[in-house]
Amino acid sequence: MTLAADPQEHLQVSACPACVAAPSAEAIARAAAPREARLMLSIPQAHCATCISTVEEGLSALPGIRNARVNLTLKRVLVEAEPQVTAESLIPHLARLGYEAYELDAGVLSATETDRQGRELLMRMGVAGFSMMNIMLLSVAVWSGATDATRDLFHWISGMIAIPTVVFAGQPFFASAWRGLKAGRLGMDFPISLALVLASGISIYETSMSGRHAYFDAAVMLTFFLLVGRYLDHRTRAVARSAAQELAALEVPRAIRLADGAEASVMVADLRPGDLVLVRPGGRMPVDGVVVSGTSELDRSLLTGEVMPVQAGPNQIVSAGEVNLTGPLTVRVTAAGRDSSLSRMAELVAVAESARTRYTTLADRAARAYSPLVHLLSFSAFGYWMWATGGDIRFAINISAATLIITCPCALGLAVPAVVTAASGKLFRKGLLIKSGSALERLAEVDTVVFDKTGTLTMGAPEPTNLGDHGPQALALAAALAGASSHPLAQSLAAAVRAAGVAPAVLDDVTEVPGYGIEGHYQGRRVRLGRAEWVGAEAPAVTATCLGLPDGTTHAFTFADALRPGAAEVVAAVLAQGYRVKLISGDAAAPVAELAARLGIADWTAGALPQDKAAEVARLTAAGARVLMVGDGLNDTAALAAAHASVSPATALDAARVASDIVLLGRDIAPVADALRIARQATRRMRENFAISAAYNVIAVPVALVGLATPLWAAAAMSLSSITVALNAMRLR
Repeated sequence: MTLAADPQEHLQVSACPACVAAPSAEAIARAAAPREARLMLSIPQAHCATCISTVEEGLSALPGIRNARVNLTLKRVLVEAEPQVTAESLIPHLARLGYEAYELDAGVLSATETDRQGRELLMRMGVAGFSMMNIMLLSVAVWSGATDATRDLFHWISGMIAIPTVVFAGQPFFASAWRGLKAGRLGMDFPISLALVLASGISIYETSMSGRHAYFDAAVMLTFFLLVGRYLDHRTRAVARSAAQELAALEVPRAIRLADGAEASVMVADLRPGDLVLVRPGGRMPVDGVVVSGTSELDRSLLTGEVMPVQAGPNQIVSAGEVNLTGPLTVRVTAAGRDSSLSRMAELVAVAESARTRYTTLADRAARAYSPLVHLLSFSAFGYWMWATGGDIRFAINISAATLIITCPCALGLAVPAVVTAASGKLFRKGLLIKSGSALERLAEVDTVVFDKTGTLTMGAPEPTNLGDHGPQALALAAALAGASSHPLAQSLAAAVRAAGVAPAVLDDVTEVPGYGIEGHYQGRRVRLGRAEWVGAEAPAVTATCLGLPDGTTHAFTFADALRPGAAEVVAAVLAQGYRVKLISGDAAAPVAELAARLGIADWTAGALPQDKAAEVARLTAAGARVLMVGDGLNDTAALAAAHASVSPATALDAARVASDIVLLGRDIAPVADALRIARQATRRMRENFAISAAYNVIAVPVALVGLATPLWAAAAMSLSSITVALNAMRLR
């Protein structure tokens, strides 16, 4: 049933929503490629920028590979290749590079594996922390003056705790370093592993020789702080899931095909252009096509952002993903499966996701040059002191180990995750959930904010605006008719009349006429509620439903979408901070213009289809803008994924939430302005942390190289630098 009477909205009905996800020329070329040419592989061991370059360069060097892109957040690689290339042929090559890989099953989400990795890191971190506290108690006794046999006993007890702890808790670093060695590369985990092995080995040697110092506490302390950094980094990535998967989940797997008057349930993939399918009320449209027979209404809100359902009848174009509301429709297929508009939208999102997630953090880029320098310093120190001391290997190894430990990249590894964690906690208390580790950095670079309208700046719930213009009898009849319908306008009208204290009239023979409205009999005479032309009224220029009374008079009930709490405040705050603001919506021009004027937004666009929103984001980006997209619908997902940063409300469709970097947990949208401000503060803290790490190395490394720092003091200094970085990050709180 259609209760809307917005003439501008009617003009949109003939527009082709199948073009909803019409991709760019590049995306069309990708979608047209043979299915075998697009391969998705999971690489769960990938965790840094070195992994990205190793996998991408390694795969790109193979014959038949056109392109390889790593999505570090999802730990996947998307490979575009010649049709003859298979996943089975790539998996062994990735294994030789040091990465376990398997072909991705699109039907299985990665949340389970992600949760398992997080629990494993947390468990190892707990073991290391517990052991560290116990070993430090034993070390205090040694530092307090224990000598000879007592000192040796405490050292051996410490070793019995420390060695199993390092072996167990250090597995993430050892396994990664070993995979890298087998592949012929040295990542950041190699110097970490070497430092752990050297600290433990030297401690065993010193204890067996009744030496005054053992460094079991240093080895366990080092393990604990490194695991803290690794876990914080993991948590910044763990929430993200593929928006393309969520879009694909909206596709209907089966459809009812009509052949020779008989109905048969078939897989959508088996449908061909020209086939006839039956879509019953309440069902989701399985294909793109044209209505052959039947009259109904379609809910396109997920695809186009239109608030009100639209009428559907013969020759009406329909799209996969729309919901049939009131009447059965027979549809002739024009596109199905991978060729449907919904599938093409998923393609757009997947391409945008892969392009964006190649962004690398400052820590990843710094790590590229850091690892070889660590090895060079440590081995140089060993060689020099072997020569300077005439071959005192014990002294040379101690200095080499101290150098390796003191330059261990713990503070560097914490520089970004510690800030992200502190900022995420602050934003969470304001009602914002950070999903991406690099979101704050990108949010701080934003200079343009693009808002969707329905469900973002407004609540997407129509409210009557002129109940006071109608008498008690008109309200009672309208409430009785509206109460018999599930249409959004009808439900809103019935609720508003009840809230006004007006009881519904008693009607007979209430029936629904799909696509037009609802009618009944009052005291033996017909009354109608629905489209203006159906009840004999003149169509208003705004969203409305009309009531036709038995005496021939009509009443128009107008509606407006309620503002989301904080909408006016967030627009004012963002404008005050100097950002450019744009409103873009799939709704009709009249309500969009009214909202823009109400909020003080000068730049707005109405009637935008999903590809229009994505194209506008791309246009702004090409012009040099850094765009923050704030949206909530399926029609916003491509734009959310393509934007420099993105926010969606928790009430948004799942696909929009997972495509975004930040989720707004409450109804109030005002915290979006806080997110922009906090992101700039967080970026400053990240840069300060890198400066702290650099200053620490400038001071500490020479001290270790000249032999003034034992491995224990090196571990203490490393821990102090990590704590300093963490405390600086906590200033955000």
